[in-house]
Amino acid sequence: MTITIKDSAGMDGMRVAGRLAAELLDYLAPLVKPGITTNELDRLAEDYTTKVLHAISAPLNYAPGGHNPYPKSICTSINHQVCHGIPNDKPLKRGDIVNVDVTVIKDGWHGDSSRMYMVGDVSVAAKRLCNLTYEAMWKGIMKVREGAYLGDIGYAIQTFAEGHGLSVVREFCGHGIGEKFHEEPQVLHYGKPGTLELLKAGMTITIEPMLNVGRKEIKELGDGWTIVTKDHSLSAQWEHTVLVTPTGYEVLTLSANSPALPAFVTPSA
Repeated sequence: MTITIKDSAGMDGMRVAGRLAAELLDYLAPLVKPGITTNELDRLAEDYTTKVLHAISAPLNYAPGGHNPYPKSICTSINHQVCHGIPNDKPLKRGDIVNVDVTVIKDGWHGDSSRMYMVGDVSVAAKRLCNLTYEAMWKGIMKVREGAYLGDIGYAIQTFAEGHGLSVVREFCGHGIGEKFHEEPQVLHYGKPGTLELLKAGMTITIEPMLNVGRKEIKELGDGWTIVTKDHSLSAQWEHTVLVTPTGYEVLTLSANSPALPAFVTPSA
C-alpha cells in the first residue's frame, strides 16, 4: 500500500481545493428547494466550478475500473439513495432529504465534500438521521491525529451510530485523496480501535459515513452508479476532507457558511 504524505506545498494545494469545494456547497445551499431538479443543480454547479472557482469538476466523466464514465458534475442522492445518485429531471419535493457530493480539482489537487440538505419541512425521523449522521462524521474526525489508527475512526463512528439505532453502510468508505481523486488508504466507518493503518502527519483523507434508518444492506441500480438501501429506508451522508497534523486534525473543507459544529467538537490541538 502506498499512502502519499503531502509536503507543505501539497498541504497548501489541498487547503485551496478543499475551501473551493466548501464554497461550491455554500453556493448550492439556497438553491436546494422544492421544484428544482437535480439536473439544474448539476448545471449550476458545473458553471460555478468552471466560471467562478476556475476549477474542474472531478466526478464528470470519472471512470474507475469497471464503471461507465460518470455523466454529471455532482452526485445527488435522495431519500433512500445512499450515494452516487445521478442528477435527473425529476423536481425535488417538500420533505425530501438530499446529499450533494462535490469534488473540485484546483491546480491538480482534489477537494471532496458532501452535505445533507432538507427540502422544505421534513419528517422528524429524516431530520434526526441527518443530524446524527453529521455528528457521527465529527466523532470520527475527532479521532484523527498522528499516531492514531484508522480503526479508531471507524469504531467511533460505528459505536455512535449504532448507539442511536442507525446502521452503517459497509461497502463504501472514505479514502486517501490528493493529486488523485481516490488514493490509499481506505477509511472504513466501522471497526476496532488500534487496528488498520497508522495515521501520519501529512496524510489527507476523507471521512464520509453513510448511515441508514433501517438495515445496512444496499444494492446498485441499473445505471451502474446509484446505490440504494435494500429495505427502502432513509439514508444520509456527510463528508469532509481532513489533514492529519502532528497534534490532531485540520478540516480542509470548511467555509464561512459551513454548518455549525456539534457542541461536543473541541478545537484540534
